[in-house]
Amino acid sequence: MHTQNRKLNSNSLWHYEGKEMRKSQFLALVALFASINIILDSLMGLPEFSSGVWSGWIFIVEPINGIVLGPYAGFLSSLIGVMIGHSIYFRDVYEFLFTLGAPIGAMMAGFLFRGKWKIVLTYYTALLAFYFITPIAWQLPLWGMWDVYLAYATLLVVAVMTARKGSLNPKSKRLLYIIALSALIGLEADILFRIFVFIPGQTYRLFYGLGAEALIPIWIEAAAITPIKVALSILVTTMVGPPLIKIIRKIGILKEDSIHV
Repeated sequence: MHTQNRKLNSNSLWHYEGKEMRKSQFLALVALFASINIILDSLMGLPEFSSGVWSGWIFIVEPINGIVLGPYAGFLSSLIGVMIGHSIYFRDVYEFLFTLGAPIGAMMAGFLFRGKWKIVLTYYTALLAFYFITPIAWQLPLWGMWDVYLAYATLLVVAVMTARKGSLNPKSKRLLYIIALSALIGLEADILFRIFVFIPGQTYRLFYGLGAEALIPIWIEAAAITPIKVALSILVTTMVGPPLIKIIRKIGILKEDSIHV
């Protein structure tokens, strides 16, 4: 009886220690990602890509934060990164508001990768609705947000397919597709947040004193430059994502069911 109790206590101890070790490893992973975010956000972007969204390089790793760490830890890691990164490479004080789009984008990528598409769809629908009920939005080129529309349409297709066929499984051969999809939706969610702050939030007028005529060239430039940055980030995410997820699963930092679509 005493021997059996000792075995139970020993097993409980191993379980507790293993759980604590996973927790400490996960926190270390979050800190590592935050450090990478700080470095990339504090680096100045190329002059050729200065227009549009993101003046630094945070967009490169933004979606992988949410995909690997999860929506909440990914949000935290990105938030730490952009707040410190923006302090090192100071743009202007208003950018601290706009850059909240990065942690939100990481969060949305994490939600979609884990199959919580309803949250993401609600977010997109609400912010797009706010945009289109803002009078000045109709004075801007409608095609200027073509990449956001594409992401929203893709999200609608995913929602219909998921509702009909059930959840997608990231352990399958479609892992690369799901990672790319999550990256696209997360990045465009970031862009949509910045647009929401800029147009419905009236910061184009309150912060910068701009009118419709001044916004039109900004919209045109962003429509050409921003999608290139999105494509670059998706490429990096699809290259880094699959092997990174496999390594983390093998080490045991994340449970198998913590990455699930």
